[in-house]
Amino acid sequence: MIPQEMKKSLQELKINAFLRESNIKKAKGTTIFEVFTTIFLLSFQKETWFQQKFMSDKSDSLVGKDVVYRFLNRATYNWKKFLLLLSSHLIGLCSRLTSNERVKVLVLDDTLFSKARSKSVELLSTVFDHTTRKYVKGFQCLVLGWTDGASFVPVNFSLMASVKHLIKGINEDIDKRTSGYKRRLEATASKPIIAAKLIEEALANGISASYVLMDTWFTEAPLIKSILTQGLDVIGMVKRGPKRLYDYKGKKYTAERLLKLVNRNTHSSEIIGSIHVKMNSGIPVKLVFIKHRNNPKKWLVLLSTDQSLSDEEIVRIYGYRWNIEIFFKCNKSHLNLSSEFQCRSYDSLIAHTSIVFSRYIFLAWEQRKANDDKTLGYLFFEFGEDIREVDFTEALLALMNFILDIVMNQQEEVIIKVADFKNAVLTWISTLPKYLQRFLGVLIPVD
Repeated sequence: MIPQEMKKSLQELKINAFLRESNIKKAKGTTIFEVFTTIFLLSFQKETWFQQKFMSDKSDSLVGKDVVYRFLNRATYNWKKFLLLLSSHLIGLCSRLTSNERVKVLVLDDTLFSKARSKSVELLSTVFDHTTRKYVKGFQCLVLGWTDGASFVPVNFSLMASVKHLIKGINEDIDKRTSGYKRRLEATASKPIIAAKLIEEALANGISASYVLMDTWFTEAPLIKSILTQGLDVIGMVKRGPKRLYDYKGKKYTAERLLKLVNRNTHSSEIIGSIHVKMNSGIPVKLVFIKHRNNPKKWLVLLSTDQSLSDEEIVRIYGYRWNIEIFFKCNKSHLNLSSEFQCRSYDSLIAHTSIVFSRYIFLAWEQRKANDDKTLGYLFFEFGEDIREVDFTEALLALMNFILDIVMNQQEEVIIKVADFKNAVLTWISTLPKYLQRFLGVLIPVD
């Protein structure tokens, strides 16, 4: 049964209508909305499906086990369309609450979707875990999100398998006309190609943004060129090395050599400076060099295809990217991503991940309503102040403390980053309504 506090928000998000529009429906018996909400509410009730169905007094009122597993394993359900409809609807609600001049961005990143104890999961492969520096069984969950600095909304995703390290292939019985088969083809395609496709699908569904934010893995010329052709600019962190060359006044330079030629920034003690160059592919970009605040020998480079932005604005906008890291942590620690059901079909993984992302969308809307006075009524659309954006100082601290630690891969700094992760997640939870804080609980104690 849906808690009374949640009913209004679920109606505002039009989840039932979007399920039907995405061909997620049943001919008879328990309604599809009842099955969806049964799974949706699990993480808020702090019980697994097994505990609810077989170990509690609520078992008689719950939908049957077979109904739930048929729901998760259906290849004809278009979960991609459902998530795009739901996210674009919430983005529309959020955009009404902010000015047109506010910067809105798409964020592209991936995270480990671990299935370490599995053997027979469809399309299971060994993938590289950047945290432990080891290969583990599972998938790479490629995610595209949207943020305006106040709310983060997951828009689209793909569970990517490694073709070179595949453990189990595609189920040969799958109908090749279904949405499920198309998702399987995505899983084995090139990650940059799918990344560009996720952005294209988001734009086709009316989601507007000015920039795409990416880390070092994605900030490569082919993907940048593909994004530029879609009318968006890119702000990303770039790798350094002797093979990464830039054209400056007709000569080729590495980032290390360009550091000696930059126009020095006199407005910030943390930003070294910037320089306008061309990539090897001929794309004109602006590079911004930033110090490590605790170690002057360390520095990083941000790239922007919008050369009109100031150094400070490039750093500030890139600070929005930290929202997707909080999203990953919250999904894994609080919303049971990859751990709630033990299913073997690829369709069930897609279905459950879509439901987990729907939980986060619900929380994002509750958080926005709790913190933005303009949601109280039409009067605030005219007279309310815009909800606060991330400022330059916050963005710079997040950039230097968190992202650089990942790039440098130093063990002692990774430990610091984990503690900062915990604080960031707890801060995010503290902005939610009190009833949701009670549902989620504080599962990550601060060290």
